[in-house]
Amino acid sequence: MNMISKSFGASAPVPIIPDSAPFSAEQRSWLNGFLAGLYGGAETAATPAAPAEDFPWHDPALELPERLSLAEGRSLPRKLMAAMAQLDCGQCGFLCKTYAEALAEGHETSTALCQPGGKTTRDAIKAMMADVKPAAAPAPAAPAKPLGEAARLLLSERLTGQGSGKDVRRIVLDLSATSIRYEPGDSLGVVVRNDPALVDACLTALNAREDAALREALSAERDIARPLDRTLDLLAGAAKEPRQAAALRALADGDDGAGPEAADLLDLLQAFPSARPPIPDLVASLPTLKPRLYSIASSSRAVPGRVELCVGVVRDDRRGRKRDGTASCHLSFRADSVPAYVQTSHFRLPERAETPVIMVGPGTGIAPFRAFLQERAALGLKGRSWLFFGDRHAATDFLFRDEIEAWRADGTLARLSLAWSRDGKAKDYVQHRMLDEATDLWRWLQDGGHFYVCGDASRMAKDVDAALREVAMREGSMNAEQARDWIVALAKQGRYQRDVY
Repeated sequence: MNMISKSFGASAPVPIIPDSAPFSAEQRSWLNGFLAGLYGGAETAATPAAPAEDFPWHDPALELPERLSLAEGRSLPRKLMAAMAQLDCGQCGFLCKTYAEALAEGHETSTALCQPGGKTTRDAIKAMMADVKPAAAPAPAAPAKPLGEAARLLLSERLTGQGSGKDVRRIVLDLSATSIRYEPGDSLGVVVRNDPALVDACLTALNAREDAALREALSAERDIARPLDRTLDLLAGAAKEPRQAAALRALADGDDGAGPEAADLLDLLQAFPSARPPIPDLVASLPTLKPRLYSIASSSRAVPGRVELCVGVVRDDRRGRKRDGTASCHLSFRADSVPAYVQTSHFRLPERAETPVIMVGPGTGIAPFRAFLQERAALGLKGRSWLFFGDRHAATDFLFRDEIEAWRADGTLARLSLAWSRDGKAKDYVQHRMLDEATDLWRWLQDGGHFYVCGDASRMAKDVDAALREVAMREGSMNAEQARDWIVALAKQGRYQRDVY
């Protein structure tokens, strides 16, 4: 039987029984408690605690039907959790588990908070919540304390070249006047403000341009780019024109073609002029404007007193109006300083410098790996490190090219595998490079390598996960089920880490 070693501080590694072993959950729990006592130096094995609840669906690489099947027979909160996008991204103001519990208990009424899950998640949650009665409204929360410390913005530098279809920025913030400290792999929480032009247009539509308190609420407190289903319900109830009321209710139900897609507050106010609820109710229905988390792209050893981010600017034209991504455009073009704080992460370099490190980070997913490499360069480490990076075009989208090539030349980066999706006849992605180099990749993992992925969860991270399974089947002579169990074991050992969004 293969057992997994789990390290506890400076003591000897403690074997644990993998989930795939032929024991029940209770037997595994007892055996793991016995082994923890034996290897941890206890004189006798302590009475094992009750087995921790498992969430087998909590994997963004799984499709919704598979997640729901894994939660079959579980309680409503767990079924709701399985319908979420499994990213724990915080965009909803919860984690996947706590958002599901808030819905099931009736403390949260909006079923549309899971932005990454999109319409499929919203529809699944609505179906599950059809017969759930809302709880009594919670007592008003105490005023929130100011979040973060003011970090001065020093630089917004475009990284992508002339002719690139993307505008990716290196954002540099000064931390010298703050107590903010971070480690490579952490994320920076940034408190942002809405686009002043959008706020002004909303105030005009509400005939409230002179209302200073409302202007501040729409600027800094409420997310006007993402109205909720409860906002649509409120507007529908206030609409004096029956057709507008019906269209708003259809929009709230998620019906395709019922109204403007991906509508912000201004879209709704302009499309449905007869819908004007009391302004305090309208403001209360909007989601709070939440801080945005960005993977830190620097090492404090390399740039003391500063923190750097890699930000993809979001801008598009929709219904004849230019739309700015709330956070990316605030950081890139409007902010002089921002309240910021550190979100400590599990995403960490191995403790032993000689442990092989494999990093997969296309596009802005390069951010934490630039931090890793800066850290290793600052410490003079030349161990086995391997970066898989890619984007559209080598000529315009090779982010941090000079630094990466310099690290490759001086041995900080041992191997570099590149993939450019628009430079050849066939689209080429990082997962293709993984399969091309499967033999060496497998050898690095068999030597105890740690595997890291950062970037888009909906496509890239799933494709990388599938490629890793293919490597295990091809090089490790495993079947599909064994490859999955091997990846699960890798994750439990902390050797497969993902920072996906």
